[in-house]
Amino acid sequence: MEVTLREFTEADAEALFSWASDPRVVLFQRREAYARVDEARRYILDHVLPHPWYRAICVGGAVVGSISVKPDPGEERGGRRSSRASLGYRVAHGYWGRGIATRAVRAAAEAAFAEWPWLVRLEAVADVENPASQRVLEKAGFVREGVLRSYVVLKGRPRDMAMFSFVDTDRERNKPVDAHKD
Repeated sequence: MEVTLREFTEADAEALFSWASDPRVVLFQRREAYARVDEARRYILDHVLPHPWYRAICVGGAVVGSISVKPDPGEERGGRRSSRASLGYRVAHGYWGRGIATRAVRAAAEAAFAEWPWLVRLEAVADVENPASQRVLEKAGFVREGVLRSYVVLKGRPRDMAMFSFVDTDRERNKPVDAHKD
């Protein structure tokens, strides 16, 4: 099963709505499930298209999720930008457990490091009560660093998050070994 990433278009609103309206998919997100396709369309126009790196996760050409990488907005120091970015993803429930999120996270990490030479550290957090998302990050080569207590507020409740990172030196460590190489 081939997993590809591509830029979103406004025409993807119905696909995004199909998972953004599912309470299981948005359980660990800040927002509630969408009730109307217009909400998904508005999200694409207002948030996705202006975002520096937001992609559709596709399987066989069908949009089944989304993944984003956002540069750290931290202060520039001495005229230099931060060396960090954060990654987030979501996948339609019908595609859970198939390795799609893991492949998408690997592809997004590789693309971010290739496109942004200043990037040294890519971070991702997963709710401590979402072991499946934690496993995705681990299988994609991210390293669990610890738990950030009451790190975010989700739907009015402070939540503990597991912090994961993938640093530029991890890229070499996670490359597949070519058995045919001399």
